[in-house]
Amino acid sequence: MMESQKYAIVDLETTGHSPANGDRMIQIAIVIMKDWKIERTYTKFIHPGKSIPSFIQDLTHITDEDVKDALPFEAHADYIYELISDCVFVAHNTDFDLSFLQAEFKRAGLPKWHGKKMDTVELAKILFPMSLSFKLGDLAADLNIDLENAHRADDDALATAELFKRSWKELLSLPQLTLEQMHKRSFRLKSNLSQLFFEALQLKRHHRTTDENITYYRNIAICDGRQKRVLKSELAPYPKTINEKEALMTKAMPNFEQRPAQFTMMDTIWQALNDKEECVIEASTGIGKTVGYLLPSILYARANNKKIAISTYTAHLQEQLVEEELLKIEKILDTKVNVAVLKGMQHYIDLARFEQCMAYADESYDDTFTILQLLVWLTKTQTGVLSELNVSGGGQLFLEKIRKLPEEKPTKGFDFYEQALKNSTTADCIVTNHSMVISDLVRQTPIFRQIDGWIIDEAHQVIQAAMQQDETVFSYTQWKYIFGQIGTMEDTALFQQFSQAAKKKQRIPMQSLQQLDKQFIRLQRVFDDTIGHAVQKMQQQVRGKQASSKCTLFLEDVSLAKEPLLQVSKLLQHWLDLAVEAGKAFENNIEQLDKNEVFILSEWHYWIRELKLRIAEWEEIFLLHQDEHSVWFEFDLRSVPGSLHVYKKPVNVTPIIEKVMAPLRKQASIVWTSGTLTVPGNERFITRQLGISDSVQVMQLQAPASYYSGAKAFIVTDMPDIQQVTQAEYIEAVAHAITRTVRMTEGRCFVLFTAQDMLRKTVELIQDSELLDDYMLFAQGVTGGSRMRILKSFQKFNQAVLFGTNSFWEGVDVPGDALSSVIVVRLPFSSPEEPVFKARAKHLTLQGRNSFTELSLPEAIMRFKQGFGRLIRSSQDKGAFIVLDRRISTKSYGKEFIHALPPIDVKKLQLPELLKELNYWKK
Repeated sequence: MMESQKYAIVDLETTGHSPANGDRMIQIAIVIMKDWKIERTYTKFIHPGKSIPSFIQDLTHITDEDVKDALPFEAHADYIYELISDCVFVAHNTDFDLSFLQAEFKRAGLPKWHGKKMDTVELAKILFPMSLSFKLGDLAADLNIDLENAHRADDDALATAELFKRSWKELLSLPQLTLEQMHKRSFRLKSNLSQLFFEALQLKRHHRTTDENITYYRNIAICDGRQKRVLKSELAPYPKTINEKEALMTKAMPNFEQRPAQFTMMDTIWQALNDKEECVIEASTGIGKTVGYLLPSILYARANNKKIAISTYTAHLQEQLVEEELLKIEKILDTKVNVAVLKGMQHYIDLARFEQCMAYADESYDDTFTILQLLVWLTKTQTGVLSELNVSGGGQLFLEKIRKLPEEKPTKGFDFYEQALKNSTTADCIVTNHSMVISDLVRQTPIFRQIDGWIIDEAHQVIQAAMQQDETVFSYTQWKYIFGQIGTMEDTALFQQFSQAAKKKQRIPMQSLQQLDKQFIRLQRVFDDTIGHAVQKMQQQVRGKQASSKCTLFLEDVSLAKEPLLQVSKLLQHWLDLAVEAGKAFENNIEQLDKNEVFILSEWHYWIRELKLRIAEWEEIFLLHQDEHSVWFEFDLRSVPGSLHVYKKPVNVTPIIEKVMAPLRKQASIVWTSGTLTVPGNERFITRQLGISDSVQVMQLQAPASYYSGAKAFIVTDMPDIQQVTQAEYIEAVAHAITRTVRMTEGRCFVLFTAQDMLRKTVELIQDSELLDDYMLFAQGVTGGSRMRILKSFQKFNQAVLFGTNSFWEGVDVPGDALSSVIVVRLPFSSPEEPVFKARAKHLTLQGRNSFTELSLPEAIMRFKQGFGRLIRSSQDKGAFIVLDRRISTKSYGKEFIHALPPIDVKKLQLPELLKELNYWKK
């Protein structure tokens, strides 16, 4: 760096976010750094002139007592202003720290501070694009930066200084080509990072270092993703006795506790693999399921020089397998395992498409920022899987454009997807997902025909994956967005650019372009008219019948005229034929295309491809026979047609799963496993949907009773009957029970709902009551951010409550003290009006079967079991499972829910008694 350059790394703690609303500073810390060495630090508590809110005290651990003898900001203002006067201002979110500080300077009668600023949030997002979160505490944990007391200005400022320094080192590690491309774009950033990028580039040019593990795809530096083949060492034979297993596990894990059920699982899988058999294992939390199937699988693959495939449901589980669980196996077996992760083609980057997008001059800020993230990521990623990136909403739109999709022409040069397929040929173990396995059914060249053994983890989710694989969705706004992207000759969109480039060099006759334009205008008009008529019919159907503005209608209840639907399809196909011909004429012209024309042509092909997908979906939903599927409209009366979606889903996915598994059964053993595969009184509920023969026994493995010794279940008997009171009265009772329970357990509580509407109303009522103002409340669908982000935020606070629905019933890990209670507001029955459930129930009824006992009840019990599974994740955990729905004690089916729980103490009591029990238990 230039010797004279100094940085002031600043962090503030405040009573809130808005100085204009009276919020004030309570602590300031400044780290002065020059030549990447800390020259001095400055930190002070500041008296805010008011009491510090309790949630700020919980967050920062700064109390009124800490600041009682501190001076107000005005006493320090001149010194602070002078201290940072000749520095670049650096903070983790300069928009907050600098603007708050400027407001305090103004209040103290000082002029506005002027200078350059660098934001380490913006910098970290670019240089560490694979981080799950860009909050300072999370980045510090990822990068092993010391941060003992997050949200204390002194510790945060030092951590930010270290992050800034680490970012500089990361910049210097990048290839020169990457730095040149980044510097060129850096002037569009919000803070003055271009100066930093330029300094790094100058150093790189001066030293001319060789970049290891970097290869080049045309004009892009990428990590050499070729898998380094692991030499296969000789492994000990499978440990058949308990002593042999224990000796093997203890060698890698000195504190290993023997779990008999885990050893039984290992033996069962080892036998199934060797005998080419199918088996089903329900393995409850606490038996060590993942190691239980990985160990015999890897030993079998190595001993027989065969391949094992492990399929999971989510990307998160895939990553957990590869980054955590397989490392345990390598430690136990003292060997490296050849692992290949395989995802669908659309998960990978299309490098050729990315290069074309980079060549285009007209970029938005989101495009620029995402390109910078991608340039850095490409020098790090071994896989080329785009989900590794953490990008903004606008960034996601850019990623959609550069996903790899099936092409008529194969990509020339390096390709991450092809590399993944190649890696899988030498692997002992392939890790994939259920969707990938199911889509192999329609793949031109199946890729799962060389597998000797299958482990299907989270097996019950194969049903959901098959449902998603066979679903078709029409979105009105998506169609209109695509129409807008293409545009007409009059719009400043793609077709105008395409036609101007074509006219400029006489690539396409004017008459052809005018015909294209005319057809597109007609297509849009007919599409709008058709949707308009459909909306009128839907509004007539629901008028006066709906309690809320959100509506659901089945296609058979709307009875749309077929002719207009067919006309949209014909017009779209005709336009596509003309557009494809125009694209060929543009490309085949003798004159060489320049970079801008290459980009315009690639955009033209991209949006043609998108419209080809739309025409297929239109015909699938509106023009094909619907016997085995259910089709319904969802819309909000306040915004039609903008909110209109049409869904088509299969009523019965068993035939799809059977078709996928039939060829696999002929050549491989199949192990189905999950924590929840059975329900009391209906052991085959899941296996029959998966097409597994009744002759295949379901093995149920339960953790020892001692594992659940820290758990108790409580059924609250004095809640109102929801069928006897209004929803408002029930919500009031629920809010009362939640607030009392939370205050007694002091937070760390999950509250599980079955409906988003009830969740939102309950949270609003609790907030209005102010009874939980001392607690941080996080609510799915109310608090912004993804499920994982909400969960991470929840875990940071002792006094916190998380309200969740749907996905929070399953697959959420909150180990140890982070969770003390789970409150079940209602037994998790599907709503009778939920379209897929309604269609499946109708299907069963037509067959003369009972939809309640065969579908509704077992599904609810499955979710109930999964809800309990959130509470106890290790033998050291302690927690209360509280059910507010009195039907569990008043209805005949209630005992089946209780039987689904592990062997724990279950008490039925009224709310006041529950609070006494919780208070006693807490002590």
